[in-house]
Amino acid sequence: MIRIRVGRAGDAEAIAAIYAPHVTRGIASFEEQAPSADEMRARIAKLAGRFPWLVAEEDGTVLGYAYADRFRDRTAYRWAVETTVYIADGAQRRGVGRLLYARLLDILRAQGFTQAIAAISLPNDASVKLHELAGFRRAGVYRQVGWKLGRWVDVGLWQAELQEPGHPPAEPRAFEDMAGGDHPVTGFDLS
Repeated sequence: MIRIRVGRAGDAEAIAAIYAPHVTRGIASFEEQAPSADEMRARIAKLAGRFPWLVAEEDGTVLGYAYADRFRDRTAYRWAVETTVYIADGAQRRGVGRLLYARLLDILRAQGFTQAIAAISLPNDASVKLHELAGFRRAGVYRQVGWKLGRWVDVGLWQAELQEPGHPPAEPRAFEDMAGGDHPVTGFDLS
């Protein structure tokens, strides 16, 4: 059975292994060097507390991960997040991405975020389908903005409205503030 839980530093090696082929063989990521487990550990730590970082595992094996980060640095954007999801090659098309996104988006709603943005290198039919099944809608395309693997690559933007923004909006809560036992939204202990 696939289980969704909070990602931790000990997952960094598995996460780096899942991400590496997307960096070295594909266009899903515009990074050109696959990050090490130490770099992934630092990335997890950087977001810890403010934003969720989740992993899907089955029988102790990490099958994929998803996380959110700030959409842009300026404070007016603080109610929007950018989301990311990657699934291990052998675990694709098993519903892992849908499970990760369902939990991630529920947590982001509970935190008070109003918009989730996903950037998808195109073409990528599987990622587009996953995002649209999760409730994202196409918002636009940046044409030929990345050069990778000997060609120009477009990046599509998909957007999911998480909730109606208030007037004035309440400040989003930090992920760590949702800790304290089995949280009713997250479904797992965040402490």
